[in-house]
Amino acid sequence: RKVKGGNIDVHPSEKALIVQYEVEATILGELGDPMLGERKECQKIIRLKSLNANTDIASLARKVVEECKLIHPSKLAEVEQLLYYLQNRRDASAAGKEKKEKSSKPKDPPPFEGMEIDEVANINDMDEYIELLYEDIPDKVRGSALILQLARNPDNLEELLINETALGALARVLREDWKQSVELATNIIYVFFCFSSFSQFHGIITHYKIGALCMNIIDHELKRHELWQEELAKKKKADILLMCWGNPENQTLKKDYEKTYKKYQGLVVKQEQLLRVALYLLLNLAEDTRTELKMRNKNIVHMLVKALDRDNFELLILVVSFLKKLSIFMENKNDMVEMDIVEKLVKMVPCDHEDLLNITLRLLLNLSFDTGLRNKMVQVGLLPKLTALLANENYKQVAMCILYHISMDDRFKSMFAYTDCIPQLMKMLFECPDERVDLELISFCINLAANKRNVQLICEGNGLKMLMKRALKFKDPLLMKMIRNISQHDGPTKSLFIDYVGDLAAQISNDEEEEFVIECLGTLANLTLPDLDWELVLKEYKLVPYLKDKLKPGSAEDDLVLEVVIMIGTVSMDDSCAALLAKSGIIPALIELLNAQQEDDEFVCQIIYVFYQMVFHQATRDVIIKETQAPAYLIDLMHDKNAEIRKVCDNTLDIIAEYDEEWAKKIQSEKFRWHNSQWLEMVESRQMDDSEQYLYGDDRIEPYIHEGDILERPDLYYNADGLIAPDGAVSPDFFSDYHLQNGDIVGQHPFSS
Repeated sequence: RKVKGGNIDVHPSEKALIVQYEVEATILGELGDPMLGERKECQKIIRLKSLNANTDIASLARKVVEECKLIHPSKLAEVEQLLYYLQNRRDASAAGKEKKEKSSKPKDPPPFEGMEIDEVANINDMDEYIELLYEDIPDKVRGSALILQLARNPDNLEELLINETALGALARVLREDWKQSVELATNIIYVFFCFSSFSQFHGIITHYKIGALCMNIIDHELKRHELWQEELAKKKKADILLMCWGNPENQTLKKDYEKTYKKYQGLVVKQEQLLRVALYLLLNLAEDTRTELKMRNKNIVHMLVKALDRDNFELLILVVSFLKKLSIFMENKNDMVEMDIVEKLVKMVPCDHEDLLNITLRLLLNLSFDTGLRNKMVQVGLLPKLTALLANENYKQVAMCILYHISMDDRFKSMFAYTDCIPQLMKMLFECPDERVDLELISFCINLAANKRNVQLICEGNGLKMLMKRALKFKDPLLMKMIRNISQHDGPTKSLFIDYVGDLAAQISNDEEEEFVIECLGTLANLTLPDLDWELVLKEYKLVPYLKDKLKPGSAEDDLVLEVVIMIGTVSMDDSCAALLAKSGIIPALIELLNAQQEDDEFVCQIIYVFYQMVFHQATRDVIIKETQAPAYLIDLMHDKNAEIRKVCDNTLDIIAEYDEEWAKKIQSEKFRWHNSQWLEMVESRQMDDSEQYLYGDDRIEPYIHEGDILERPDLYYNADGLIAPDGAVSPDFFSDYHLQNGDIVGQHPFSS
């Protein structure tokens, strides 16, 4: 066997050197002649854990060359150069890489008791280690620890993979003896965990059914932990009771409790090592969604949520990471709801462990898409805790996304007023260096601005002035949307907008971005202020031609046209403005738009509202009633299926009827026709139901009316119990169609009984 050294290079992501080498194995014949030869290209990774900014590169290079026989002494200068490169690269990229690692996967489990042994494992001695797996438990633990030592080096995995005897023996021992030794179970699962770190080896783990076995082990260990806790609680309770009674045996019981507690702590440490390795292996296997589904069917979610009661940070990071992965599926999320996961997670926010807090917030973000879980988060007091995290740069983004989801529910919007959330958000808005504010931040602010109490806090001091200044400077449509939400609230905040009417009106032109114009129009349309001279604004900024032009069907996007209609409705409250708009011919344009958008309830409602405002003023009332067909359209829409449209229609028609007798008669006639058509339909349907018994005849029942007007049936105007009124009196109208004959009341019908 010959070994030939090759190239040396740096590891792409770790502090390590990669040495390429070639192994040439030759089988010699009886006379020493080579008979069969094979070459294999290999690589060795030299990890340099001690390498940092202060490392002496020359000394380290000499040490590497001395200890690694694959590197020829002549390559010392090359090794030095590579180490120098690694040292500088590490300095430049450490911060970014560490941050990335934190958010990706938990760290590999560290060495632990039972795994650390004095011997150094050798891949050539595998047969000896396999034989140890057939001995007693201590030997099995030793054998599994030596195999694990080899498996922790990724270079050995392929060689271990082809050793089916070793893998089969490990799987058998795990299946048969895992209850007898925690160390043994941990070692063997760790060996398979090393394979699970690489997707191409997942098949071998599935073949030996290690995943299903791990789930059984985890379930068993969690139940054992519950029993330990119950036993410990009983001993503690007995100890407390004896202390209360002043029993002299108390000292003995106290020592017994302390001894049990110490034993419990030792067992928990070992158990958590086992749980951590087993769960990490399952997390790696869960890359395949089919495998993940099998785990879900075996109750993995319930096991993980139970494990959240532990105190071990490393185990908790793994458990929460696994839950975060599972939480993207609704079925898993529903299982988490059943287990009250939010109550268990809230204790981790905040916590001293940076990685755990980060992954917990990400899990909460996934869960916050569910309305019920958002409600639960508020109930358990997560709102002020998340608000406090906004000040921390590491968690600000995730915390803000969760708070944004909570702010989508109207019932929770007002709760933000009782935290220091709004001042923090305003500070972030004004200090944002970019032209456009971060999407998460501005979306959150838009939601909060929909609540009146929040708006008062936003506008405190120069809040509105600063917002307006930034929005107009950068033409930011989302920031203007927030301002629009602020403008919708009546009270002192609305009157603050008087100073900005001119600035907003100046933005309404074809030159500006359409989204920005929509928000400016919407803000102006909200300003229903009595002190505002809308006529002056319309004339000074030449808005009437712009508004009329946008009303033409197809001239602009529907969103913009709708805002134009709403704006016209607002300015029409002023009589001089209404007259100005009527003269410009906006009413026919609105009727044309009504025809084009008759299927869109929002458009119809807003156009009718404009007519409602117009008929209030003498100047425009005559134009609406006498010069347009608006009343006819209103009559058609009087019985629309939309309640809001019917309401605005009725109010508008009532005003028209009050001022114009001709239209009043038409409106009354239409209302009467509509009302009676419904009533007649009801009566006719009732008659159809009863027709059969009338046709077959009954002396006590009046014959069915085949001919004659239904309105000639006076009995239909009375109560269902009979023709006579409840007080025993007979209506005078009754006698106009009926007369008494031989003491009986007989109806005058075209034919007799």
